Amino acid sequence: MASILDEYEDSLSRSASLQQSRANVGIPHSGYVNARLEKETPIFNKQRIDFTPPEKINSLVVSCNQLCMSLGRDTLFRIDLGKADEPNQVELGRKDEARVYRMFLDHTGSHLVIALNTSECLYLNRSAQKVRTLSRWKGHLIESVGWNKFLGSETNTGPILVGTVQGQIYEAEISVSEGSLFSTNPDQYFRLVYSLEEEAGPTPVCCLEIERGLDGKCFIIATTRKRLFQFVGKVPEGTEQQGFAFVFGMHADHLPSFREFPASFGYSEIAFYTPKLRSSPRSFAWMMGNGVLYGTLDYGRPDSILSDERVWEYPSDVDVAANKPISIVLTQFHFLLLLPDRVKAVCTLNGQVVFQDLFLEKFGSLKRMIKDPTVGQIWIHTEKVVFRYHVQRESRDVWKMYMNINKFDLAKEYCKDRPECLDIVLAREAEHSFQNKRYLDSAKCYALTQNYFEEIALKFIEAKQEEALMEFLLKKLASLKSSEKTQTTLLTTWLTELYLNRLGALEGNTSKRNLYEETREKFCSFLSSPRNKECLFNNRASIYELLASHGDTEHMVYFSVIMQDYERVVAHHCQHDDYDEALNVLTRHRDEKLFYKFSPVLIQHIPKKVVDAWISMGTKLDARKLIPALVNYSQSGSTQQISEAIRYMEFCVCELEETEQAIHNYLLSLYALCRPDSLLSYLEQAGTNPNRIHYDLKYALRLCAEHGHHRACVHVYKVMELYEEAVDLALQVDVDLAKSCADLPEEDEELRKKLWLKIARHVVQEEKDVKKAMACLSSCNLLKIEDVLPFFPDFVTIDHFKEAICNSLEDYNRHIEELKREMEEATQSAKRIREDIQEMRNKYGSVEPQEKCAACDFPLLNRPFYLFLCGHMFHYDCLFQAVFPNLPAYKQAKLEDLQKKLGATSQPSKAHHRPKDTDATSLGKGQQSREQIKADIDDIVAAECVYCGELMIRSIDKPFIDPQKYEEERQSWL
Repeated sequence: MASILDEYEDSLSRSASLQQSRANVGIPHSGYVNARLEKETPIFNKQRIDFTPPEKINSLVVSCNQLCMSLGRDTLFRIDLGKADEPNQVELGRKDEARVYRMFLDHTGSHLVIALNTSECLYLNRSAQKVRTLSRWKGHLIESVGWNKFLGSETNTGPILVGTVQGQIYEAEISVSEGSLFSTNPDQYFRLVYSLEEEAGPTPVCCLEIERGLDGKCFIIATTRKRLFQFVGKVPEGTEQQGFAFVFGMHADHLPSFREFPASFGYSEIAFYTPKLRSSPRSFAWMMGNGVLYGTLDYGRPDSILSDERVWEYPSDVDVAANKPISIVLTQFHFLLLLPDRVKAVCTLNGQVVFQDLFLEKFGSLKRMIKDPTVGQIWIHTEKVVFRYHVQRESRDVWKMYMNINKFDLAKEYCKDRPECLDIVLAREAEHSFQNKRYLDSAKCYALTQNYFEEIALKFIEAKQEEALMEFLLKKLASLKSSEKTQTTLLTTWLTELYLNRLGALEGNTSKRNLYEETREKFCSFLSSPRNKECLFNNRASIYELLASHGDTEHMVYFSVIMQDYERVVAHHCQHDDYDEALNVLTRHRDEKLFYKFSPVLIQHIPKKVVDAWISMGTKLDARKLIPALVNYSQSGSTQQISEAIRYMEFCVCELEETEQAIHNYLLSLYALCRPDSLLSYLEQAGTNPNRIHYDLKYALRLCAEHGHHRACVHVYKVMELYEEAVDLALQVDVDLAKSCADLPEEDEELRKKLWLKIARHVVQEEKDVKKAMACLSSCNLLKIEDVLPFFPDFVTIDHFKEAICNSLEDYNRHIEELKREMEEATQSAKRIREDIQEMRNKYGSVEPQEKCAACDFPLLNRPFYLFLCGHMFHYDCLFQAVFPNLPAYKQAKLEDLQKKLGATSQPSKAHHRPKDTDATSLGKGQQSREQIKADIDDIVAAECVYCGELMIRSIDKPFIDPQKYEEERQSWL
C-alpha cells in the first residue's frame, strides 16, 4: 500500500505542474474546451410579420396554426399559417357602431367567438364564410371562454363555460349543422351555472380553464381581478355531455377554494404550459396585482391541482402604477410579461429576468400577447404591426439554474447531451456531497468527472474515508476503456489492497460481522467480475503476492478458482490435509494433467476414492502415466492397497481394452504378487496367439518363475512354443498337464513323439508306475512298445507288456497287408497309363486348307501352328503372344531361356576344318538337343488351349483395358 501511495504522491506533484501548464494555455479544469465559435442564437427570437393591415388591429387570436385578426370596425382577417399566401377576409356585416371587444378561438382553431362591446356575440366556424349571431348570448359582455378540450370537435364545441364582466359563469354549447336546408341558431343552450364575487361585489371573470384529472374528476379554474377559484367535482360516468352543472352544484352552499391577493390591476390573466405530446397543462402562471403566482398542476390531488406555488414579484424596473403588465405567456422555464413598450422574460426557477426586448415607438403601443398552445409560437401585436417569437432551445442554460439551487438530478437531465456542462454539474454535486459528509455519493459523482484523479484520491485519503475511496476507484475503473491497460492494472491492484486491508480490520471485530460479510461479498464480486478478468489474469502473480502477504488463504483459493488455476487450489487443499476437497476439485474440472501430478499424494490417503475418480475419467486419462503413483502406493505391500491398484488396472484392461504392454505387465506383477489364481485366469483369457498378446512373454515367464507359479510358467512356455521346456516343468506339477502340452505340436510328429517319450520316461523312472506307462502308449499313437521298453528295468517281467506286444505285432501285420494292397493298385495304374500313352500316340486331327488362326484370323497353314483337342487352332507366334503375359514369372524366364537356346542350335557350325566324322557326331547331338528344347517349349506354351483352359478362367477378373493405357484409350475415343 505504501508503494502505491508513493506513486500517487509522485503523480500528484506531476499533476500540479500539469495543471499549471493547462491554466497557462486556458484549458479548463474539467478537461473540456468550452469555446463558442459563433454567436449563439437567443432563446426568444423575434420576427416581424410582413403584413401591413389596411385598418387598425383591434384584436388577435391564434390557435392550432389558425390566426384571426379584427381590423377596424367591420372586418375579420383569417390566415391558415400553413398556407399563409391564402388569407381569408370576412365582413361582420354590422351597420351600427359596434366594435369587437374580445375574440376567443378554441384549441382546434375551428370555433371563433366574437364578443362585441354592445353585449352581443357572433360566431364563425373555420369552414364558414359568414358570421352568425349567438342570440342566446345577447345582453352579456363576454370576458372569457373556457373551451372543452375533451368533447369538442370541428363542428361542435361540446359543453363550454363563458365568463362575463358581471362575474357570471354560463354553460353553453355551439354546434354547426352540416347539410341542413334550414338555417338554425348555432347556440344550443346558454344557462347560468355560477356567479363569482369579491369583497366589493360582482367582478369580471377574467379567465376560465377546464381540465380533467384522474378517475373522471373535473377541475375548473376561474380567475377574477384578485382571486383564483378552483371547482373540483367528479362527473358521473355517462353524463359528460350534460355539462358542468353537477360540478358547480357541489359548491352551491359554500364558496369553492380560492387564492386571494390584496393588490389589483383591475384585471388579471392566467397562462398555462402544456408539454408536447400531452393534452393537459403541467404548470401555470397567474398575472395579478402582487406579482406572478407560478406553480405546477398535480391532477392526483383530491381538492386542488395547484402545487409548488410561488409568487414572483415583478422586476424592479417595472412601475406597476405607470406601466402595468398587459399580458402573460408561459413557456417551459419562463413567463413573458408584455408591457406597453417592451417584453420581459423571467425564469421560473429563480425569478431573474433573462430576456428583454424593447419595441420602437413607431410601432405604437403594444396591445396583447398570446401563445399558440399547439405550435408554441408567441404572437404580439400593436395597432399597426404583428410580431412573432420563436422559442429555440429554451433549456440550454437551465442546468445552471438547477445546479445553483442544488437540484442536481434536474441539472443533469438538461445537460445530458452536453458533456462539458454535465461534467461541471457532476463536479459541483460531488463537492456538495463531500461538504455535507455524504462521501459515498461524492465518490460516485467524482468518478464521472474529468477532475484530476490524484486530487480526488488524496482528498478521500486525507478525510480518512477509505470506503468512499474504494467506491471512487470502482467507478473510475468501470469507466476506463479496454485500451487503458496501465490505468486498469493500477486501479485493480490498489482496490485489491484496499479490500484486503478492510477485511483484515473487520475480521476480528464481532460487532461488525455483518459489515465484514458484506465487504467480503463485494470483494468476491470484484474478483469474479468479467470486466476485470483479463486484467486480473495478466497480473495474477501480483494478486497472489498481495493475498499471501495478508495471509488470506480463503480468497486466494477463491481467486485461483476464478483464474482456473486449479493446480494452486488442489495444492492448497493437500497442504491442509483436505484430500477429499482436493479430489472434488480434480473431479469437477477433469484436468488430466492435474490428476497425473496430484494422484501420488492423494492415493496415499484416499485410495478408493482416487481410483473411483480415475475410473470416472475413463479414456481421458493415460493409465501409463498413473503407474508411478500406483507403484509408489503399492510398495508397502498391503493387500488393500494392492487391491485398489488391481481394480484400476483391471478396469483399463477389461473396460477400456488397453493394449499398452506396460499396463498388462504391471497387472501381471500385481497378480503374481497377490492373486496367483487371477494370474493364471488372466493368462488363459489372453490366449495363445503371440501376436494378440499384449504382455511381455519373457517378463511374464521371469515373473512367474520368481514367484514359483509353475502352472503359469507352463502356460507361458506353451505360448512361446517352447514345448520341451513346458513338458519338463509340467512334469514337476502334474503329468496330465504335461500330456496336454505334448499334444500341442500337431504338425511335428517327431517332436510330439519326443515329448511323449519324456512323459513315459518320467512315469517309468520317476513314478515307477507301469500301468500309467501303458496308458501313455494308448494316449499317443506315435509310441510303440519298443520305444518305451528301454526305460524299464531289467527285472520287470513280460507279463506287464504281453498285451501291448501282441497289439504291436497285430499292427505290424495290418500295415504289411496294406502295403501289399497298395503295390498291386500301383501296378494296375501303371499298366493303364502305358495303354493311354500308346493310344494318344495314334490319335490325329485333320486341318482344311481354308482353316484360320483363332487369334489373328489369318490362314493357318502359312506358318507353324498348334491344333488342340477342343478344335481351336493357333499360329505358334499368336499362341505365344497370348500365353506369355499370363505365365508366372519363373515360367516366363524359363521360356525366354529356351528360346535363346533354340536360336543358338539353329546357327550353322563355324568349324569347317573339323573332320567329317566329328561334324556328323556334333550334328547328331545338336539335333537331339534341338528336339528336346522344342518339346520343352511346347510343354509350356501348348500345355492347354488358351481359350478353353485354366488361363481363361484366371483372367476373368482382369479388365479389358490395361489400367496404364486406360487414359490413352479414352482419349482415342473422344
